Amino acid sequence: MRRLRNVKIVATLGPASSSYEMIRALFEAGADVFRLNMSHGEHADIAERHRIIREVEKDVGRPICILADLQGPKLRLGTFSKDEEELEEGQSFRLDLDDAQGDATRVQLPHREIFEALQEGASLLVNDGKIRLRVKECGNDYANCVVEVGGTISDRKGVNVPDVVLPLAALSPKDKKDLDFVCDLGVDWLALSFVQRAEDVHEARELTRGRASLMTKVEKPAAVHEFEAILEASDGVMVARGDLGVELPVQNVPPIQKRLVRKCRAVAKPVVVATQMLESMIESPMPTRAEVSDVAAAIYEGADAVMLSAESAVGSYPVEAVSTMNNVAIEVESDPTYRQVIEASRGGVKESVADAIVSAAREIAETADIRVICCYSQSGTTALLVSRERPRVPIIAMTSRMGTARRLSLSWGLHCVKTNEVDRFKSAVVNSARASIKEGFAEPTDFLVVTAGVPFGRPGTTNILRVASCDERLIIPSDPE
Repeated sequence: MRRLRNVKIVATLGPASSSYEMIRALFEAGADVFRLNMSHGEHADIAERHRIIREVEKDVGRPICILADLQGPKLRLGTFSKDEEELEEGQSFRLDLDDAQGDATRVQLPHREIFEALQEGASLLVNDGKIRLRVKECGNDYANCVVEVGGTISDRKGVNVPDVVLPLAALSPKDKKDLDFVCDLGVDWLALSFVQRAEDVHEARELTRGRASLMTKVEKPAAVHEFEAILEASDGVMVARGDLGVELPVQNVPPIQKRLVRKCRAVAKPVVVATQMLESMIESPMPTRAEVSDVAAAIYEGADAVMLSAESAVGSYPVEAVSTMNNVAIEVESDPTYRQVIEASRGGVKESVADAIVSAAREIAETADIRVICCYSQSGTTALLVSRERPRVPIIAMTSRMGTARRLSLSWGLHCVKTNEVDRFKSAVVNSARASIKEGFAEPTDFLVVTAGVPFGRPGTTNILRVASCDERLIIPSDPE
């Protein structure tokens, strides 16, 4: 099944999308990646969804990527004697470690680490920023605050602390159990929540032991400030605009999104734009114009993937949401302005043989009458470099490793094909020609560009390029090997 666009679509699974029929329908509507949200559902539920995805993968004959999203530490209030209270602007309100039920003057915040890090003047945001508190005085077990934005405060609402780097590990005990569980299941990507520093990613990498690629969710101001080091430590990035828009002024989020997307593109690491992309489609079969423009903006920026959350997990119209996103992507990528924007923003330091090879592959493909670029890639390095080039022609990522094919299915423009293992470049060219015809990208009379690293199986050795006929009868006799 060939997609008619390059950007990929991530669909979150949940109660509205757990059956074989629905997951297959989501794939056929355009979903390339399925997200398993570890914040919801028992391990048995997650395992069943994973099993169904792999069953769909087998039945459709296409590699499907699975992303497991860890919950991260959740900071929440305690409970109130009346379940909820009304806070008024200007009133005093106290947070402390006392486990007595709260009232209109105080409530428990059962996180000593927050109090130890707080300073006078810091902000505390409750319930996704609907209530804003400012710290007047604090100690190791309390914070006396003034209410800057009032409203209804109730049991166990979430708390954000945007002004402070909290001494919290990104991986809670629950996350560590979930990490082992999903890695043993065989997920392809692991999304890390609450990352504040590169060390959080290094810790996760030690625990995964190579069983999954690591995607950092940028949702904290500290992660934005430390982004260069975090990006270097990560395999990919998710711009998680939900919490980012709570902890930062909302007007800051769009330019941050643009900067992060460009930085990820420059180093050939996939970047996903996520959160509230088609939010109204949770309850409506049609999105708003603003939501369509939001999805389009991420595609124009060159993001590798755009993501649906509640729209596909608990919404009433999951298939329609995926189909809408698919149609928006096709329309945007057919716009001549799209190519102008993508090519104007093409960047990244190119200083290796591999960089030169993939850049030449794109130039040749776009200058000559070339139908497709085929990249042989066991580790995925060659394919990611070709994807970074954002060429005008399709890209087929050829690999003998199903894990690599699944993981690369997240990246821009990569149509992944599992093939037989090869030890000679001639065999790679023949297999590429066959795949180009079989997958509907070329005819026997067409030409293709093939890139690979020789010797095969050694990561980072992209060092060879060839223009070849798709007719394998012309390839074999003329090849001097």
